[in-house]
Amino acid sequence: MAMWQPEENGLRQILQLLKESQSPDTETQRAVQQKLGELNNYPDFNNYLIFVLTKLKSEDDPTRSLSGLILKNNVRAHFERFPSEVTSFIKQECLNSIGDPSPLIRATIGIIITNIISKGELHNWPEVLPHLCACLDSEDYNICEGSFGALQKICEDNAETLDSDMADRPLNVLIPKFLNFFRHQSPKIRSHAIACVNQFIISRTQALMVHIDTFIQNLFFLAKDEDTEVRKNVCRALVMLVEVRIDRLMPHIDQIIQYMMERTQDADDTVALESCEFWLSLAEQKVCKDVLGPHIERLVPILVKGMRYSEIDIILLKGDIEEDEMIPDKESDIKPRFHKSRTHSNQKHDEGEEGDSDEGYDDDDSLSDWNLRKCSAAALDVLANVFHEEILPVLLPILKETLFHIDWEVKESGILVLGAIAEGCMSGMIPHLPELIPYLINCLSDKKALVRSITCWTLSRYAHWVVGQPHDNFLKPLMTELLKRVLDANKRVQEAACSAFATLEEEACTELVPYLGFILETLVFAFGKYQHKNLLILYDAIGTLADSVGHHLNKPEYVNMLMPPLIQKWNMLKDEDKDLFPLLECLSSVATALQSGFLPYCEPVYRRCVCLVEQTLTQNYANLSQPDQYDPPDKDFMIVALDLLSGLAEGLEGHIEGLVANSTILKLLFQCMQDPMPEVRQSSFALLGDLTKACFQHVRPCIPEFMPILGANLNPEFISVCNNATWAIGEISIKMGADMQPFIGMVLTQLIDIINRSNTPKTLLENTAITIGRLGLVCPQDVAPLLQQFIRQWCTSLRNIRDNEEKDSAFRGVCHMIGANPAGVVQDFIFFCDAVASWMHPKPDLKEMFYKILHGFKAQVGEENWSKFSDQFPQPLKERLTANYGV
Repeated sequence: MAMWQPEENGLRQILQLLKESQSPDTETQRAVQQKLGELNNYPDFNNYLIFVLTKLKSEDDPTRSLSGLILKNNVRAHFERFPSEVTSFIKQECLNSIGDPSPLIRATIGIIITNIISKGELHNWPEVLPHLCACLDSEDYNICEGSFGALQKICEDNAETLDSDMADRPLNVLIPKFLNFFRHQSPKIRSHAIACVNQFIISRTQALMVHIDTFIQNLFFLAKDEDTEVRKNVCRALVMLVEVRIDRLMPHIDQIIQYMMERTQDADDTVALESCEFWLSLAEQKVCKDVLGPHIERLVPILVKGMRYSEIDIILLKGDIEEDEMIPDKESDIKPRFHKSRTHSNQKHDEGEEGDSDEGYDDDDSLSDWNLRKCSAAALDVLANVFHEEILPVLLPILKETLFHIDWEVKESGILVLGAIAEGCMSGMIPHLPELIPYLINCLSDKKALVRSITCWTLSRYAHWVVGQPHDNFLKPLMTELLKRVLDANKRVQEAACSAFATLEEEACTELVPYLGFILETLVFAFGKYQHKNLLILYDAIGTLADSVGHHLNKPEYVNMLMPPLIQKWNMLKDEDKDLFPLLECLSSVATALQSGFLPYCEPVYRRCVCLVEQTLTQNYANLSQPDQYDPPDKDFMIVALDLLSGLAEGLEGHIEGLVANSTILKLLFQCMQDPMPEVRQSSFALLGDLTKACFQHVRPCIPEFMPILGANLNPEFISVCNNATWAIGEISIKMGADMQPFIGMVLTQLIDIINRSNTPKTLLENTAITIGRLGLVCPQDVAPLLQQFIRQWCTSLRNIRDNEEKDSAFRGVCHMIGANPAGVVQDFIFFCDAVASWMHPKPDLKEMFYKILHGFKAQVGEENWSKFSDQFPQPLKERLTANYGV
């Protein structure tokens, strides 16, 4: 068939369009976009685009490349609608021109090829891989490099497809082929070859694993390569190999560690950063301590040196601008926030399960997100957690030298080091803290803003120790200075101080009560001072304060200071403003803490929350029925509103009754509980539980509809959803009493499954045990027959929780069930004894129940058998039972 040829007129139009699209003027840009839309209606428009890219050598490279990028966008948007002759023409042109003399054009063609393959076209284009593969052997550098560039992009974008069962396993051919090019004379080709293979390490692709030793030998051969890209790819490979095949590295591990220490100091920053990741990967391996021990003296100083700000960092951070509080924030500086939905645990503050993921190593958003400084600090942190005190002999002399250094950059990095090791080396640092903490508190007023901000962070890492000492020694001076920094003239310092203060609040809890007036004055003053971004962090500090001091916040003078600025912001924000999230979270904590003190503000807040839930559901419905006309809503608005309603219900208790009576919240809740998004369900069940406690008369009529939904959500794959549903079932059963009977069958088997699973998290286990106990309390005849299936796990999961109402009702339930089915507990009676002994001060009537069960069992088995049985008890258990129950 004859080759397709463009028409003069059409070609002229397209070239004109390509020229115009390089204009900075927005009007012109808009016209270009519109024109592109029209041209897409011509079936052979894409032929023109590939023609300009591959054939029209009279035009400059940027114009030709732009034509290719427009084609790539079309491939992405509607490749399936291309006529088949257009598709074949494009494919053929790409392969014919892969060796274009211009690197830019070659790269653009590579991008088009990988996008066609990503559209699932490997089976319709069987010749593409063999063709590119054959081109690798070309004598012509351009053809070899163009093909390799395309293959690298294909491996990056389509690693899984290449490794699947389709297409005769191309990797069995490709990987050995790539390995042959590790020693090519061109550094660009060597770099492509490693980058291609690197795509298959983490997935442990079989085709690579069979050649793993050759691969590693070739990497060693390239270790001393002059080329930056090659070195970077070698380091990247070693970092991944540590993770998946450390067994193959072990014979050479000492040389590898030495090599990576050199590379971590590479003159090229990007190589140094890739290499520094090695220490993070190695720290996760069991062998870390053994293999790294001999090198730790050399490694630690290298990491410390990497923790200094580079000159370019300081320029980017505007480190020379000390006062910027009057400069408004750019919207682009504000990172999206993640709302942490409510999880119900029986002790509000005892949730140490998530761990503190906020490492503080990516605090400077204006810097490229991850750099050598942050990576070195993170590496020192994880190694301190591997070696603990053993690294202090190496570190302390370095700390002495850096912390008191005359250059602020060095001193600043020393303060960062001190913060990085806080977790891993805490016990070894304690003897030094009485002199270090006052020194750091002093650094809070350093003249350099970057020193003040890092000091805030480092002090927060030692907050736990500070709070444990007599207040006058450290807590008071730290609080005073930190609050001054909250009002610093530098925005970065304000941010660091606010975050550090929130950490201090979490550690100190009610110890802060004597200083509340002083703290609130500062935080409220900051309201009028902060720019946009820091306001969001200030909300968090206020919310954390409320969580930490609880009802102590409910004093008229505190309420009158705190509420007006919060409500003023609340009134200013529109319903679609994302700043509502942190403000609603903050108000949720404040409402829970203030309890009746929040009453004057509750009605408008309640109404708006219900409104936000309703709007989100309406928009969601519109989007589901007409997706082309309505965007999906941001469900975070609904989640945060549900959580604030929970806060109101928990804080106001019975006072919320009137608001619930006059609103549609239960209808809305019925929809939210069935939302496909787990976080929405999680918050819905938390609210259901809180409304059950606050005003059950309004929940009661809905129970027949709600219970099947609760039963369906007892799925431990979604831990928080399951946890909150479990808790809500327990609260409902207490209110329902014997009327719970028809619903027991919907939930009991799932709860027993959860309590018997091996890796159920602590909070979920406790809530499950409490709910089973509560179901047994209200319907002992229905639950008691199954006692033997759960009693042992039940006892072990509740022995460690403090005495409280939830524990009380659960134990009463179990006593009732033992009364109904004593045989069910016989085999596990020692566990029951242990659980009873975990009570400090049971209420008299509960203690009486325990007494009867213990003595009943003893009478049943007889004196001799009882003493044999109780001889198995650990000594403390024996003593407590004798002292408290006389058995």
